[in-house]
Amino acid sequence: MHSNLRITPMKDPRFEKPVSDLRRRMLQDMTNRNFGDKTRHDYIKHVETLARFIGRSPDTVTADELRRFQADQIEQGAQPPKMNSQASALRFFLTITCARPDLAQQLARTHYPRKLPRVVPPEDIVRLLEAAPGPGLKYKAALSVAYGAGLRGGEVVMLRVADIDSKRMLLRVEMGKGRKDRHAMLSPQLLELLRAWWAQGRPQGWLFPGRDPLLPMTVRQLNRACHMAADAAGLGRWISPHSLRHSFATHLLEAHTDIRVIQVLLGHAKLDTTARYTQVATNLLRSVESPLDRLLGPKTTKDKPEDDEPTK
Repeated sequence: MHSNLRITPMKDPRFEKPVSDLRRRMLQDMTNRNFGDKTRHDYIKHVETLARFIGRSPDTVTADELRRFQADQIEQGAQPPKMNSQASALRFFLTITCARPDLAQQLARTHYPRKLPRVVPPEDIVRLLEAAPGPGLKYKAALSVAYGAGLRGGEVVMLRVADIDSKRMLLRVEMGKGRKDRHAMLSPQLLELLRAWWAQGRPQGWLFPGRDPLLPMTVRQLNRACHMAADAAGLGRWISPHSLRHSFATHLLEAHTDIRVIQVLLGHAKLDTTARYTQVATNLLRSVESPLDRLLGPKTTKDKPEDDEPTK
């Protein structure tokens, strides 16, 4: 079956697929709101999935079909993150592109508990970095940036040599999450390692070039290197570059860094997102005195019988 999103003689240079009037309108609506390439791609995919389900143009969908579509997705094993991504895409499509906001209200979002981030202990961070695969220092330096500056994997691989500001001890992060620029911290130890990597690899544009030096390393390459380092160090394969970012935030919090400073360093828009790390910062939890201890006072052994003392 074909949907109106596919039938057209024109070509879209971004997605290299036929473009109908409906698809063109949706693409223009997303471009007007400065959506990123990945968001545009994902939103189009979700609308196409709906079109295949109903067997006709998605702008003719009914409320009952939307309910059955979401039920079908759940039966096929779609997880809450995918369900919510679909709901956001279809809500945008129906509200903005089709001007049917009343229908968009039929889309349900799936609520699910957010898992606490897993944190790598400092001593294991050292082992991981030392076990980074070679040849050379490229992967050790890239993983060190993920931990030492708290960058996302996608932000690490997109760094350029010119983004290192050694005078102000900052890393410039361009077009991070939410298409926002920001500065990240650059510690003396990290700067020394990056200088050693530059002297060794002589990168000219991208700080961490891929197999083709004209292109940056991919996030997949960085993830693979992290898993290889974790295996070599005898650590869990759950460790990823994002685990290093979680560890960066948690270790700063345990060192009593102001949470609002950590929020800026991570590039979080909301303090609530950063506040999650207070739940895994074990040093902070152990440093808090229980109200029970304040109420009852210090522990005493008074009136406690000795093991060899007979009791009455």
